[in-house]
Amino acid sequence: MKADSATEKSGTIRQALQKACEALNDDDAHSSARLDAEILLAWLLRKDRSYLFAHPEKRLQPAAQAQFDQLIKQRAQGVPVAYLIESRDFHTLTLYVTPDTLIPRPETEHLVEQALQLGDADDDWRVLELGTGSGAIALALAAEKPGWRITATDISTAALAVAQHNAQQHNPNQVQFILSDWFANITTSFDLIISNPPYIAADDPHLQQGDVRHEPSSALIAGPDGLDDIRLIIEQAKDYLEPTGWLIFEHGFTQGMACRDLLQQHGYQHIATTRDLAGHERLSAAQYPP
Repeated sequence: MKADSATEKSGTIRQALQKACEALNDDDAHSSARLDAEILLAWLLRKDRSYLFAHPEKRLQPAAQAQFDQLIKQRAQGVPVAYLIESRDFHTLTLYVTPDTLIPRPETEHLVEQALQLGDADDDWRVLELGTGSGAIALALAAEKPGWRITATDISTAALAVAQHNAQQHNPNQVQFILSDWFANITTSFDLIISNPPYIAADDPHLQQGDVRHEPSSALIAGPDGLDDIRLIIEQAKDYLEPTGWLIFEHGFTQGMACRDLLQQHGYQHIATTRDLAGHERLSAAQYPP
C-alpha cells in the first residue's frame, strides 16, 4: 500500500535514509548503499555526515526530500556519487568533477606519492602530466612541491575547463594547462613525465559495470589490449625527457609485465613496477639515459 504523499514529504532523516537504501536495493546500515545515501543527503543539507547521526529525527523540508529522492533515483541508475555532488577528495585536495573527466581514484593517489619520492626535497623540476582530466595529479604534485614547474595537457577542452576551475581553487599559478593530443603541442623537455592514461581493453566486461559506465570512454579505453596509449607514451616520452629524466604511469593490474617489456625495448633503465594497496601491480617507472 502506498504511503500518504504528505508523510513522504515530511519524513525524518532516519526515514529518508532507510527509504534511500531500499531504493538502492540494500537495507544494510553498514553497506556502500547506506554510505552513498548519507553522502548525498549530507551534501544536500550542506552538513557533515555526523549531523545525520546526531539528528536522525530531524524532519526534512518537502523540497529537500524531493531533491534527495531525485538524487537517489539517479544513483540507482548508476550515476556515480562524485558526479551527483560534483566533488571528489583526492590526496590533500577536494576537486570539482563532472562527467567530462574521470573520477580520481585512490590508486592514482599512489601514483602521486611515488612520483613525489623520485625527486629531492628542494629540486626545481619541470614536470609534464599527460591527460590531466580534472587536474588531480598536477594539482596534488603542486601542493607538495612548490618548486616544481608543471605543465598539464588534455585532448578535451571540457576536461581542461574542469582542471582550470580546480586550479583556481587550489593553485592558480603553478600549473600551465595546454590542449594537446599527448605530445602533439609539447615543445620542451622535462625532468618528470607522469600520466594516468587510458588502459582498458575495448572489450573488457568491466566497462559495463559500476561507475565506469558513466565516465568518458576516451579516458578509459585504449585499443584491443588496453596498451595503445601506453605504447605511444613510452615511445615518444624519450624525446621529451631531460637526461636521466623519469617516466611514471599508471596501468592495469595485469599489464605490469607488458609495460616493463615495452620500457626495456625502448631503452629505459631502472625499470620498476609498484603494487597498490590491494597488492596489484599498478604503476611503472623508469629513467631514460642521455
